Amino acid sequence: MPSLLTISLVALGGAIGSVSRYLLGVWIQSASQSVDFPFGTLTVNLVGCFVIGFLSQLAESRGVFTPETRGLVFIGLLGGFTTFSSFGNDTINLFRGGQTVNALVNVGANVILGLALVWLGRTVAFWIWR
Repeated sequence: MPSLLTISLVALGGAIGSVSRYLLGVWIQSASQSVDFPFGTLTVNLVGCFVIGFLSQLAESRGVFTPETRGLVFIGLLGGFTTFSSFGNDTINLFRGGQTVNALVNVGANVILGLALVWLGRTVAFWIWR
């Protein structure tokens, strides 16, 4: 059973991650001036993929995270920050609105670029701390 400290850290990280997701997503969507494509959600997902790749490389290669810190950062902060449920909803709404091309671009961009940025984050961390 997780400790009360770990549970509290996950909750704190989730709150920070969710608010950060909201603020960045709204800012990017507003800056893009797009009403037809969810650039805010895409950006948040890609940033989250890079950061989790970078930090997971550090966690594996350097052992820099305690279990409590992993709960705070990986589960709470990044779990609250990344938005794949929003991604799914945005994609379905694009399909339902007849915007099939935008829906498929959204899927491709989130999945392909997201995986590429997890790899890039791990690679950057590896090269910095090798």
